[in-house]
Amino acid sequence: MEHKGRARWLPELGGQLREVDRLRRSGRYELALARIRELAEAHPTQVRVLLEVGLTLGIWGRAPAEALPWFERVLELAPGHLTTRLHRALTLARLGRHTEAVADFNTVESVGHRKLLILYVKRAESLRALDQHAEAERDWTRALAEDPGNPWLLQQRAQSRAQLGRLEAAIQDLTDALASEQEEPVDPELLRERGALRARLGDTAGARADFEAGLSSFREGDPPELLDSLRQGLQDTSSTR
Repeated sequence: MEHKGRARWLPELGGQLREVDRLRRSGRYELALARIRELAEAHPTQVRVLLEVGLTLGIWGRAPAEALPWFERVLELAPGHLTTRLHRALTLARLGRHTEAVADFNTVESVGHRKLLILYVKRAESLRALDQHAEAERDWTRALAEDPGNPWLLQQRAQSRAQLGRLEAAIQDLTDALASEQEEPVDPELLRERGALRARLGDTAGARADFEAGLSSFREGDPPELLDSLRQGLQDTSSTR
């Protein structure tokens, strides 16, 4: 029995999908992909099976371009399938098709979805790629409402605020991010970014202090370009004393 092209779920497929997932998680990707393709061929109108092909390719196979048509097939059968629409949005974003991704994120949000944090974060990233910084800042703020005090989210919002010329608000976000990591080693990247913003505001002493602290907290494994940037920032602020 089918409804608008979408077949009624067959309970016996549950065990087969669990086996596919077990294969994926144990690192046997090729076998998992072969199994899920066989199931899709045998059950071409089973939405959950088609979705799992897309997830296998996109997440486990890191092949978003190959995954996208499977999400399209699901949405042809079930346009209201929010989980698939969210995964299509994520896949479109990975492919650099940010305008389409934002449209899908908007649809998911308008209908309602439990994974709001990931929606806000990923839509903000797409909006930033589209140079829509005011809208991106809005989504970073919404993400922070879901996960208050998250230092990475604060850093991302600071970057959007800096793009909008809201330098003092951006500096405050970075200060809050640093304060939230009191039990962790100081992040030299946050210090570098705050130092650069303080320099733009003319706070040379504050900027220099941040660059010095960043150099002191530089960790083995941090990118060499970060070290170069901290040194350059310190040199620039020292020359303006």
